Amino acid sequence: MNNKIRTPYFLVDEKKLIENLEILKYVSEKSGAKILLAQKAFSMYSVYPIISKYLYGSTASGIYEARLGAEEFGGETHVFSPAYRADEFDEILKYADHIVFNSCKQIEKYGKKAKDCGKSIGLRVNPECSTQEGHEIYDPCSFGSRLGTTISNFDENVLNIIDGLHFHTLCEQNSDDLKTTVDAFEEKFGKYIKGLKWLNLGGGHHITRDDYDRDLLINIVKYLREKYNVEVYLEPGEAVVLNSGYLVSEVLEIVNNGIDIAILDTSAACHMPDVIEMPYRPPVKDSGKSNEKKYTYRFAGGTCLAGDIMGDYSFDNPLKEGDTIIFEDMALYTMVKTNTFNGMPLPQIAFKNINGEIQLIKSFDYNDFKCRL
Repeated sequence: MNNKIRTPYFLVDEKKLIENLEILKYVSEKSGAKILLAQKAFSMYSVYPIISKYLYGSTASGIYEARLGAEEFGGETHVFSPAYRADEFDEILKYADHIVFNSCKQIEKYGKKAKDCGKSIGLRVNPECSTQEGHEIYDPCSFGSRLGTTISNFDENVLNIIDGLHFHTLCEQNSDDLKTTVDAFEEKFGKYIKGLKWLNLGGGHHITRDDYDRDLLINIVKYLREKYNVEVYLEPGEAVVLNSGYLVSEVLEIVNNGIDIAILDTSAACHMPDVIEMPYRPPVKDSGKSNEKKYTYRFAGGTCLAGDIMGDYSFDNPLKEGDTIIFEDMALYTMVKTNTFNGMPLPQIAFKNINGEIQLIKSFDYNDFKCRL
């Protein structure tokens, strides 16, 4: 390993990344779907040359992701925002090929300008069909959601200008939930699809997970393409990098307060915020659940936040200061969410190529903390 790499650091494994991409390529070829990278989950652009060989383009949530996708990924660049800023919209038009609006009012405000620039435009709709359990923070169909136009707020006049409809309702889910959503979508919006050019089924499809029903997904896409004569887009983020990344950390100290607590040189609050936001317990290499193995530890971060906790893990052998701890499935929604709360340094970013060689991609220092504010 490059001796410049120090913990904590993110490590992305090219071999596992390509395994995911091969699955996505298979789904695309069998179904005819155009698959895009959702940059909100993963925007490590140093590996875009690899990903772009397999996917059709990228999706963005705003101006910076749109520019990154256009400049570094290529292919089609799709943008969706709950509301666009007037002082940014002209620049977004430079980067985007597809622009998806969140409301009919936004289309009234910006649609003609986008159309006059040759952009394909769409409307995000809300089929009001919640299929999630335990992911309320990521449920766009929850009560009071701002995301997507409900059928009661749909203005048929937009059909004169839009090219497609978009929905995004899933989070880490299988294709049976997509089928449920498509049924609800057709019930509410099906009569408006004829004459459109495309449908975008959003993200949250765990396509590369071992138990994912890819045949059902393929059949759903083929059904929509054949029935409505439209192109179909999918925009997974997690599925692209599922299980292909790690966060490598080190035990700094072990203390006891009713339970052994291992203080690490990483932080849930700073380096993997979804652990607190979702919340969830990230997998750790060679560990078991609490008390499953002989020695149990609570993993905690180095910030002053009392709740900076990753979870409880057990091991066959006792941990000691200096031991390496490897958090798994850490490529998605981690690097894109890191922060420097408490002056916590950002983790380095490294890449393990197909030959097993590890290369340092990015380092951060005091200036990355200081110059933010």
